Amino acid sequence: MNKYTKPHWGDSILITIDTQNDFTLPNAPAEIKGTTDIVPRMKMVLEAYRAKGLPILHVIRYYKEDGSNVDLCRKEAIENGVRIATPNTEGAELVEGIRPYDYNQLNASKLLKGKFQSIGEKEWVMYKSRWGSFYKTDLEHFLHNQSIDTLVFTGCNFPNCPRTSMYEASERDFRVVMISDAMSQVYDKGIKEMENIGAHVCKVNDVLESL
Repeated sequence: MNKYTKPHWGDSILITIDTQNDFTLPNAPAEIKGTTDIVPRMKMVLEAYRAKGLPILHVIRYYKEDGSNVDLCRKEAIENGVRIATPNTEGAELVEGIRPYDYNQLNASKLLKGKFQSIGEKEWVMYKSRWGSFYKTDLEHFLHNQSIDTLVFTGCNFPNCPRTSMYEASERDFRVVMISDAMSQVYDKGIKEMENIGAHVCKVNDVLESL
């Protein structure tokens, strides 16, 4: 870390990536191994952010049944009838362990239009159509409006969406934090690569102490 990459915890937002039932629960249609195991640690950080009144953003995926919004690598499967994180289904909902106390069902119509849905005090959900959270979204504008300069990442699963989102955040000059034990499918080389772009890689207990 240096003065330009050191986290500003008081100006940070906690981001969860794709921690939805269809990606997380055992035997789910697109289960990512290890995601269920990290949910309790994600919850610890989420509760700390809620207690401090710091912002939280849950980033999710939707796959329409007609495949119209699906990336090419999954498009044929969806067109052939595979159902993953289909809008307005329980599979697309956030897993129970990371939901705020007064959580209501996600508003797929609103989210698919690029809107941010409030699900709690300083807690929102947004939809992304590809790996990266910044791709064709208003995320950068949203963060600047909130005077946020530090993005703290957790969720599912490192090689794809979290990794891409962290690179996108870095190239937009946000300070990046990766909580390695609150993210699934993390591996040593990936950690080193994140450190090489100035990301602060730490564990849940480090974040709790910093807050």
